[in-house]
Amino acid sequence: MACCGNCFGCRRCSEEETRTPEELTILGEIRDEEEEILPRKDYESLDYDRCVSEPYVELLEGMDNKKAKKYEALRWMMVFAIGASVGLVGLFVDFFVRFFTKLKFSLPVAAGSGIPEIKSYLNGVKIPGIVRLRTFFCKAVGVLFSVAGGLFVGKEGPMIHSGAILGAGLPQFQSITFKRIKFNFPFFRSDRDKRDFVSAGAAAGVAAAFGAPIGGTLFSLEEGSSFWNQALTWKVLFCSMSATFTLNFFRSGINFNKWGSFQLPGLLNFGEFKCPDGDKNCHLWTAVDLAFFVLMGIVGGLLGALFNCMNRNLAKYRMRHIHPKAKFIRVIESLLVAMVTSVVIFAASMFLGECRDLYSPTGHNTTLSVGQDINSTTRQYFCTNKTYNDMATLFFNPQEAAIHQLFHQDGTFSPVTLSVFFLLYFLLACWTYGVSVPSGLFVPSLLCGAAFGRLVANILKVKLGMDIYAGTFALIGAAAFLGGVVRMTISLTVILIESTNEITLGLPIMITLMVAKWTGDLFNKGIYDIHIQLRGVPLLEWETEVEMDKLTASDIMEPNLTYVYPHTRVQSLVSILRTTIYHAFPVVTENRQNERDFMKGNILVSNNIHFKKASIVSRASEQRRRCQSMKSYPSSELRNVCDEQRAVVEPADEGEDLLQQMLERRHMPYPNLYPDQSPSEEWTMEERFRPLTFHGLILRSQLVNLLMRGVCYAENQSSATQPRLTYAEMTEDYPRYPDIHDLDLTQLSPRMIVDVTPYMNPCPYTVSPNTRISQVFNLFRTMGLRHLPVVNAVGEIVGIITRHNLTHEFLMAKLRQHYVTI
Repeated sequence: MACCGNCFGCRRCSEEETRTPEELTILGEIRDEEEEILPRKDYESLDYDRCVSEPYVELLEGMDNKKAKKYEALRWMMVFAIGASVGLVGLFVDFFVRFFTKLKFSLPVAAGSGIPEIKSYLNGVKIPGIVRLRTFFCKAVGVLFSVAGGLFVGKEGPMIHSGAILGAGLPQFQSITFKRIKFNFPFFRSDRDKRDFVSAGAAAGVAAAFGAPIGGTLFSLEEGSSFWNQALTWKVLFCSMSATFTLNFFRSGINFNKWGSFQLPGLLNFGEFKCPDGDKNCHLWTAVDLAFFVLMGIVGGLLGALFNCMNRNLAKYRMRHIHPKAKFIRVIESLLVAMVTSVVIFAASMFLGECRDLYSPTGHNTTLSVGQDINSTTRQYFCTNKTYNDMATLFFNPQEAAIHQLFHQDGTFSPVTLSVFFLLYFLLACWTYGVSVPSGLFVPSLLCGAAFGRLVANILKVKLGMDIYAGTFALIGAAAFLGGVVRMTISLTVILIESTNEITLGLPIMITLMVAKWTGDLFNKGIYDIHIQLRGVPLLEWETEVEMDKLTASDIMEPNLTYVYPHTRVQSLVSILRTTIYHAFPVVTENRQNERDFMKGNILVSNNIHFKKASIVSRASEQRRRCQSMKSYPSSELRNVCDEQRAVVEPADEGEDLLQQMLERRHMPYPNLYPDQSPSEEWTMEERFRPLTFHGLILRSQLVNLLMRGVCYAENQSSATQPRLTYAEMTEDYPRYPDIHDLDLTQLSPRMIVDVTPYMNPCPYTVSPNTRISQVFNLFRTMGLRHLPVVNAVGEIVGIITRHNLTHEFLMAKLRQHYVTI
């Protein structure tokens, strides 16, 4: 199939396909090398909804106000520990990066920045191994050598990933890497708690990298979390503050030997933007400059879109030709990138650099974050005394020092030098991002954009004779290019303001980022969203398009269900678990016309029917229950009222009457099958889709746990004889529950019966079949659901909705099908 699009997006020229778009979406296939990668169905979703089972209710009933405050205090302690740990990790990375960089100028591991993966995790997608301790060690150690080795990567992205890993693992007090080390710490054993700590850890990583605790909090909100509340905001901000000041305390003490002075808030600090003392004609920016800032935002958006398009094509090439091969091929690619980068740096500095006069310090903007004079970072590199090589000054310095040079160096960099540096850095940074080494993109984008901004300042100042502050234009250029690449607005604005410590720059930074984002969005997505899409992660956006409301829940749900009964035999549960990959099962009962006959002589069917009748709630039965409780009141008036109402209510079996009314509404015959029969491919349409009353949801992990612990009862016994598990026992193996294929179930009789009702979630979120897609989407995403049952007006489950049913590609396929139908 030919491609008729340009570099900014490959568009289809023809709609003639061997498969319909819906089939391609559902199967998750790629028919052609040039087609978009569709969301994969093998990624699991996280479950942020609470399972209000009987063990959980017992836990709540046993928790008084004192225990609740103790639990909350423990949560705050964990948040502080995460923040402090992230700060120490930042200290470790900063110290050894500087150490190895000094060795380099005198003398493969977990790949990428990790931000796309953490964004996916906070969106509710479980990516295997992304928050493992082994990944943390690879990130923390690998970033030292990738940054110190001279690759055009930053350490800020891996810092965010490292913070998220600490947030996920520290409150658990366990790790699969050290299986033998176990602590009796039964707290925070749910995806909901883990998500909150990961949000705090990611925010702490941003805060430690840029010294921006507020920006880190907003980053976690804007880029990741689908669920947010006031309590979580306070915890995330507190964690970010803890990380910032822990790192500040140790870096200030180590670099300045002034413990407690708090002079170095983050790994990257832009220095102070300030006019020379006594120069009243100097301004950081004026209203006239805003017009140039808008133009720079447009150019930054275009450059960012080009960067993303090139990197996307490189990533697709790696996925097809490098990743499927042996792992040493990735190492060879990394070595090739490092060798080419070194050759380019030396050749460009030697042949293209210019020797320029060294300006004497003027008393302002001349101090780097580690106490060095800014002229001390200039590089002579074959130039005579009192001159410096401008190209070598940018290449033969740590990236942070090069950014300081572009922001605050009084001496000018030639336009040729800035142009060549920008072009080389642009190409090499694009090639490097995606190589199998820990790599961040923030600092390379800032440095590349700063060169672009300084080039604009030189043209306006030297060629047009305008009186401008070159450092501000360099900062705006950095913001424009970074915004065009990552497409962040709120959090990035605050991060840059906190890094510059200059609130007056807030307006131009915000305007530039907005314009850069709008311009880039015309062509493609942000770099992180592109890599998420390339991995096939079913990411849910903030909201759906307006036209999606032409669809309802019944249009996108999955009607072919695999379910269990309230009382089910062991052999049926084992068969279902071993032959399916679903992670949750509806708990249902069937509606039978001759239930009394089925109840005779079959304890399994009898228990299921009794449970169904007991679970039916009506206004009359609820009033009868309340009247029974009012008998204890001394007031005779209340007793009289209840007696009068009770006389009106007929003494018939209300549950049986309701069931009979529901059965009378049926017009299609359906078979009467025993609940110990598993779903079969040989069933007829009536057998497979017969009416089922919905009672709750039970997870695969819960069923496996019940079987592993032998929670069942014999057929000749009452269900009350079944062992009961506590909430701590149900969550003991979180987050890695045993696999059904690894269990030894020889001690259990296949005819034994499991009562799943105490452990199911009896009140999950549900929607009507007529619910519009926007409502379904907002409920699913906001509440962080993993499964959303679709229940009709008479309490029957008619389908189930998962994350895959709400992806943009799936909805578009269903919408096209809807247009064809009408």
